[in-house]
Amino acid sequence: MTNLFPRKWMTACLAGVLGAALLAGCSDNSSASGDKSIGDQVQHQIIGIDPGAGIMKQAAQVLTDYELKDWKLVEGSGAAMAAALDKAYKDKKPIIVTGWTPHWMFAKYELKYLEDPKGTFGKDEEIRTIVRKGLKDSLPSAYAVLDRFEWTAEDMAVVMSAIIDGKKPEEAAADWVKNNAAKVDVWTKDLAKEDGKKLTLAYVAWDSEIASTNVVRQVLQERLGIKAEMLQVEAGPMWAGVSDGSADAMVAAWLPTTHQDYLDKYKDKVEDLGVNLKGTKLGLVVPSYMEIGSIEDLK
Repeated sequence: MTNLFPRKWMTACLAGVLGAALLAGCSDNSSASGDKSIGDQVQHQIIGIDPGAGIMKQAAQVLTDYELKDWKLVEGSGAAMAAALDKAYKDKKPIIVTGWTPHWMFAKYELKYLEDPKGTFGKDEEIRTIVRKGLKDSLPSAYAVLDRFEWTAEDMAVVMSAIIDGKKPEEAAADWVKNNAAKVDVWTKDLAKEDGKKLTLAYVAWDSEIASTNVVRQVLQERLGIKAEMLQVEAGPMWAGVSDGSADAMVAAWLPTTHQDYLDKYKDKVEDLGVNLKGTKLGLVVPSYMEIGSIEDLK
């Protein structure tokens, strides 16, 4: 599997976001600097991820809805955001990031979502499986696996944590498939093999989607003999690829909020196979040691 981010681009993102975090870290944490506002403590910055991600659109809307005129949403990547959070957390410094569940950072750090009384981030979401039109006819067994694929946030966390701990995504996925054979048996029961046939899975470079897409790829290859390839793209191209057939499927559609614009645009050109994971959440996230509970407290 290729690197998730080009080295020069990744270095620039890390430098920019870590620089922003270090500026924020020049202040004491909230418990030690009661005379300073939260905004002053973090230099009025919210550390975000890729500019094309749906959560960034919602985070930008937060600045408008809550009249946070002096605040800035810092663009970067999921990896750069996690690096900035890790640096601030180790130094017990204040930081505000865009966050989502499932994500390994909630297992590694004590974090909390800021309450969103205006509902800008919407209700809890689901992750759905979307496939190209005609897949059922050309690859019926693969279609059936994708239709049956469903797991839990806890399942996903096992794969994500293994990757963060140093395993290659394909190795972490293979281990999960091996250790959860009974669940995989349900996905593949009574299906004919489709040896040598090809299938492309599109995905965005979120830790959650890296985990789920690698697991599905492993099952398709191991159980059905399919030559499954993974195509990393941004959210827009992911949906466009499935709609025009340049990709066969994705297990990475966050609805009804994050990818709603794409669903509205492509719904007549794709097939929705339903939910593969329930209980996702999006919002602004802070370390639990910060004395703040709501987005309204940022004003």
